[in-house]
Amino acid sequence: MKKMLTLLSSMISLVICAQKGTGKVYGEVLDGSRKTIASATIALLRSADSSVVKYSVADKSGQFVFDHLLEGYYLISVTAVGHQKGFSEKFQITSGTPEWRIKPIELIFQSRSLNSVTITAKKPFIEQKMDRIVVNVDASVTNVGSTALEVLEK
Repeated sequence: MKKMLTLLSSMISLVICAQKGTGKVYGEVLDGSRKTIASATIALLRSADSSVVKYSVADKSGQFVFDHLLEGYYLISVTAVGHQKGFSEKFQITSGTPEWRIKPIELIFQSRSLNSVTITAKKPFIEQKMDRIVVNVDASVTNVGSTALEVLEK
């Protein structure tokens, strides 16, 4: 039994080590005026079905890195607040080219403005003041359609 557990644990560790890739991708995120964009969200996608492999965030200098990638075809998607979504070209990680430098991804500035803002507020059902407690009858849903005597009974 002990030999069986040792064999099983060694097989599991071999499988885990075999799935760890050696590929590396790095690049930079810029805006339209060639300034770096910090804190942009970067997603590494499989090019076949655009499924997400990994996420990362650009550092203060707009740089990002993805490590331990398996062989295959990938592309990168970049999003940042106030900018349109950007994509890299498709690239392939192989044993011959385990590292890949992406051309700088430029995001286009996108301004949005609100036409109008509506603010609504409701009084709380019970308000505690310094000298009294106020029960706002209109704040309770169960009081809809009730008379004043019915509300006082509750």
